[in-house]
Amino acid sequence: MSDEQVTKKFLYVNRKAPYGTIYALESLEVVLIGAAFEQDVSLAFIGDGVYQLTKGQDTKGIGVKNFSPTYRALGEYDIQKIYVEKESLEARGLTLDDLQHLVYEDEDDDWAEKDAIKLVSAKELGEIMEQQDVVLSF
Repeated sequence: MSDEQVTKKFLYVNRKAPYGTIYALESLEVVLIGAAFEQDVSLAFIGDGVYQLTKGQDTKGIGVKNFSPTYRALGEYDIQKIYVEKESLEARGLTLDDLQHLVYEDEDDDWAEKDAIKLVSAKELGEIMEQQDVVLSF
């Protein structure tokens, strides 16, 4: 990428439960494609979207493929900013311990493994959204 090109910041907002619609899977695919093309990608999970990151998903009963393990690949695509709205977790009786442990390797810190998920308030998430060039909602 030349110095003249400006990298835009993309925030993908995930609002839907992981199964029952195509939104969660479509969002994940678009995020991975964007990151593969070196976009500055971040994700936000609000409302029922927080269920996309829960541990131990079992989809055998509904007859669809469980794509939740794919979230663990986000760090390999250098996706370091995954925001989970605190109020959405609390409203669903969930905590960070109920979510998958997603990490990335920080090249500026001797490749130390760091947590990618950041718990933020609705107000903080609004401020993060204002800093983005593009916000896509799924």
